[in-house]
Amino acid sequence: MSKVGKVHSFQSLGAVDGPGIRFVVFMQGCPYSCPYCHNPDTRPFSGGTEYKVEEIVAKAERYKTYFGEKGGVTVSGGEPLMQAEFVAELFEALHEKGITTALDTAGVKVTDAVRRVLASTDTVLCDIKFPTDELYKKHIGTGIDTVLDFIAECNKTQADVIVRHVVVPGMTDGEESVKTVASLAGAAKNLRGIELLPFKKLCVQKYDELGLEFPLADTPECDSDTIERLKKLI
Repeated sequence: MSKVGKVHSFQSLGAVDGPGIRFVVFMQGCPYSCPYCHNPDTRPFSGGTEYKVEEIVAKAERYKTYFGEKGGVTVSGGEPLMQAEFVAELFEALHEKGITTALDTAGVKVTDAVRRVLASTDTVLCDIKFPTDELYKKHIGTGIDTVLDFIAECNKTQADVIVRHVVVPGMTDGEESVKTVASLAGAAKNLRGIELLPFKKLCVQKYDELGLEFPLADTPECDSDTIERLKKLI
């Protein structure tokens, strides 16, 4: 029997969620509370809409002609690996249809279900949120070893890895901080790039609608000059 997963939403033709044009599935539920989270509505495990694997595959197939050689399906969140068994079955079904898969994750404790997901993952988009264990525990609530162990597990697969890092003024925009993140990213055997993402506050309205306080409301957005300067370091 096909597994059922809780999905927050879909994006039909995403251009920034992995290689090429992609159909993006945003899973519901995340154990982390990142201070710059731009999808706070995906965090509660009580929300979302239930879908069967075959229902999502059918949706994705409608856009297959747009994927070209590089595109495919990306599963994001929330934290998709909180529903690892469902994502594994979905990725296996997509591969049977000749559709490539990408996983957008912050990294979680490695389990047999996570290994099964990675076995059918073509590209891993992995966040390294902070350069040190201290900052991880302070802002994320878990140690940095969680994501480093996850990257080590990726090394046992054929999946390409793209590391992502959000650049927040006054928090993660220091040159040494970014160099450290780049060094940590280098542990990925199949590293295909490091993406520095500028901190933006387009999510403020979501926080207001949910009655939540946005932790970085007073933090300025990151400008393109800063991103370009930091890119040159790595």
